[in-house]
Amino acid sequence: MTTAPLVAVAHGSRDPRSAATIHRLLGVVRALRPELDVRVAFLDLSQPLLGDVLDAVRADGHREAVVVPLLLGHAFHARVDVPAAVADAQQRHPDLRVRIGDVLGPDPRLDAAAWRRLLASGADPDDPELGVLLAGAGSSHAPANRLVADVAARWQSRTSWAGTVATFAAAAAPDVPAAIELLRARGARRFAVGSWFLAPGLLPDRIVELAQARSDAPLIAGPMADDPGVADLVLHRYDLATVDAPLPVLA
Repeated sequence: MTTAPLVAVAHGSRDPRSAATIHRLLGVVRALRPELDVRVAFLDLSQPLLGDVLDAVRADGHREAVVVPLLLGHAFHARVDVPAAVADAQQRHPDLRVRIGDVLGPDPRLDAAAWRRLLASGADPDDPELGVLLAGAGSSHAPANRLVADVAARWQSRTSWAGTVATFAAAAAPDVPAAIELLRARGARRFAVGSWFLAPGLLPDRIVELAQARSDAPLIAGPMADDPGVADLVLHRYDLATVDAPLPVLA
């Protein structure tokens, strides 16, 4: 096993709850593997930025680092922003070897974390009048949206719910009002919102506000955040990246 620091990079947000949640997640990661040097970084809007953290890694005497994107799919940030920030750092430090791990999704541990959050909100898998929205950010990269829809379909297959529909805060359909109407047409009388988000912020808040405006007292699941399964997945992505083999192409 390499002793390269694990640099976990999240998107970043102006909402301080988001960074605080990411720090809690990395606290769980450290608890699972206390001997590992785990550092938090962000792509934008929060500090410290990924480039600054990689500079600090090299300043501390390390010649290797593993960047694990805390991203749920292979959308723009994973395909463009993370590699660009790493390339810039390596130009500044030609003797620093940086590997980029795969994004977190898809993985059954994410499905399970979102499921646990939904059950904790009070959702009953045996309620035939419950309509469930699985809410994600939305992306112009269709495979990222399909990942959320696939999770919703798996949930539907193992419950008695009236329906389960993926819904998105931006850039993809259906939005929350359309998803609720789809579920009403399938017989839903009560609603719950599952979270395909790691942390709170503007987009999750938008989802919640729309759901509360269109339905009566919907159940609201919290983001996956510091679920132990997510922390285990972060370490799994780190371990895979330390193996001397080509990484999956982020496309």
